[in-house]
Order: sequence, then structure tokens, then C-alpha cells
Amino acid sequence: MLINAYKYHVQGTEISIRSAVEADAKSLAKVRVEIDGETEYLDREAGEDYIDEQGFRQLIKDDQVKLNHLFLVAEISGTIVGFSRCDGNSLKRTAHKVSFGVCVLQAFWGLGIGQQLLEQSVQWADANGIMKMVLQVLEVNRKALNIYQKYGFKVEGILERDKYLADGKYYNTLVMARFREPHSCNSGR
Repeated sequence: MLINAYKYHVQGTEISIRSAVEADAKSLAKVRVEIDGETEYLDREAGEDYIDEQGFRQLIKDDQVKLNHLFLVAEISGTIVGFSRCDGNSLKRTAHKVSFGVCVLQAFWGLGIGQQLLEQSVQWADANGIMKMVLQVLEVNRKALNIYQKYGFKVEGILERDKYLADGKYYNTLVMARFREPHSCNSGR
């Protein structure tokens, strides 16, 4: 699905949040590898589970037509510095929810980009009848945890010893969710 572009300013920098378009595919392939190599907060190391330009082009094309998918990019001066996705499915029993993921180049941390990608995604989800947003976050990523909690996400579970990091230790992953309250609830149970 597509959203209207949104711009904001931080520290004299204009940042644009917009829907991904197929022309972004080459940049996204490069940015994803770079981001994966910058932090252990994400699942992959640089180059793992690689998505090439054609793969991103297809992903963007598919996400634009699916009502419960959203692919956003953050740009500064025409350069993609981060992105997020809401990924739903067509199974009737789970079509009410999407999985959310976000990543931002480390050089641009502190400009609120991740938070703005999240906020635009939450607004989109609420406006489009998405009842549940889910995400996973490493337990030691306190900044992300605080932002997710600010937007109403709560811990639903813990994946114990889920990630093995460079320090030789295992860390838990928190499964978090945000629920949109239905206007009328008829669960049929």
C-alpha cells in the first residue's frame, strides 16, 4: 500500500518519509547490507540473506498492491538512510495483523528516523483496520524498547537465548505487540 510523503526537520536537516518505489531497489539492496554490518540489533550480519536489486524491486511492487503491506523509506537529500516494512498475509485467521521491522543507517541515528517510520506505520495500520502490529527486539536495545512502549507496544513473550552476539553471549529477543481497539468487538466466542 502507499502513503502520502511526510517531511520533518531535525537539527537543520529535512527528512522525508515516503512509500518505497521500484526505483529505490538498487539503493535499498546496498543500504540493507550496510545496516546489517553496523549493529547486532538486527538478525543478519552484512551480506546474509541478501536481497538483490531485482528482489527489492519485486518486494516493492508486491507491497504496493497488497492492502496489509507497507514499505517505507526515509530519505535525506535524495539518499535513502533507512526503511521499514509492515508485512501482512492473506490467511483469514491472521489477516488482521502485520509484522513490523525497521532499520536506519548508524550515521543517522538520533534524528528520530526510526521513530518517524514507526509513527507513520502505526497511523497507516490504524487507518486501514490493522488490529495488531507485532515486532521483535533484542532485550538490550533499550532505546528501541522505550520508543515501542511509547507507541503502545507491550511484551507478549520472550524468545530465550535467541541471539548469539560477538561478545560470546546469548541474548533474549522480546516479542512485542500493539493492539488497535475495534469499534465493535464481536469475537463470536
